Amino acid sequence: MPYRSLLGAIVLVALCLTTADVQAFDDAKYPNLKGQWTRAQVPGAVGQPTYDPSKPWGRGQQAPLTPEYEAIFKANLEDQAAGGQGIVPWGWCLANGMPAIMTVFQPMEIVVTPDVTYILIDQIQFSNRRIYTDGRDWPDEVEPAFDGYSIGKWVDEDGDGRYGALVVETRALKGPRVYDASGIPLHRDNQSVIKERFYLDKEDPNLLYDQITVIDHALTRPWTVTKSFRRNENPRPWWPEYICADGQSHVQIGKEAYFLSAEGLLMPAKKDQPPPDLRYFKRAGER
Repeated sequence: MPYRSLLGAIVLVALCLTTADVQAFDDAKYPNLKGQWTRAQVPGAVGQPTYDPSKPWGRGQQAPLTPEYEAIFKANLEDQAAGGQGIVPWGWCLANGMPAIMTVFQPMEIVVTPDVTYILIDQIQFSNRRIYTDGRDWPDEVEPAFDGYSIGKWVDEDGDGRYGALVVETRALKGPRVYDASGIPLHRDNQSVIKERFYLDKEDPNLLYDQITVIDHALTRPWTVTKSFRRNENPRPWWPEYICADGQSHVQIGKEAYFLSAEGLLMPAKKDQPPPDLRYFKRAGER
C-alpha cells in the first residue's frame, strides 16, 4: 500500500532527525550540573539570607545606591523596624524576580539541553528561567517578566575541549523588585541588565558558583557579588512544594500593610497604625 510506504518514510526521517539531535548534543562537553542545589551555608550567618552572602544584613551590604535610592532604602528600613513590610513585595506573594531569585531560598534544579538551559526554583512562584544558548540575538520586542529574558553562551576557557562556564545576560525585566528581604531597591524603570557567570569549583565538583553583576540606574556603579550552591549528595532528594498563599497572613490595603490574626480578623502591623478606609462598607446598625 502506498500509504504504508509513506508512513514508513516519515517515521524513518523522524528517527534520523532524532538521532542527529542526540549526536549533536555531546553531553561530555558540558559540566555535570545534575541534581539538587541548595544555597551554600555561610559560617556565622543568621536570619534572612543576604544578597551578597559575604556581607551582613541591610546597610552592611554596602549597596552602591544613588542618593535617591539610598533615601528609599532608608525609609524602607524604618518602616520594617516599625513592623511594616517596607517596599519588599514578597509579603504580597509577588515573585522574587532577578537577581533575588538566585539567592535560592528553595532548592534549585538545572537542566541543560543543546539550545536552552533551564533553572528551576519553586519560590513564591515556580520560577522557570530559560537561558537560550542557541546563538540567537536579542529580539526587537520582549514581554517584560520578573525573571527577564536571558541569552547565554557556553565557553571553553582553558581550551581542554570542555565547557567550563556558562555566561548569561538578562534583560526585559519588570518590577517591583528588590535584592533581598532587607529591601535594597532596584530602579523603578526596570532597565536593569544582569550578567552572570556560572562555573563549578575546580577542586569540588559539588560546589557551584554564580558571579552576578547588576547594571541598574539605582546604582552608582555595577554591583558584583558571587553566590555559591552545594549539590545534595542524595541522588533522590525531596523537592519541597512552596505555595505562597498557603498560610499567608499579610494583607495589603492601599499602601498600608496589615496582619491577619488567628481568628481571621484584620489587625495593625505597626503601632498606632490607622484602620483601612471603609468608605464602601456599611457600619454596624446602618441600612
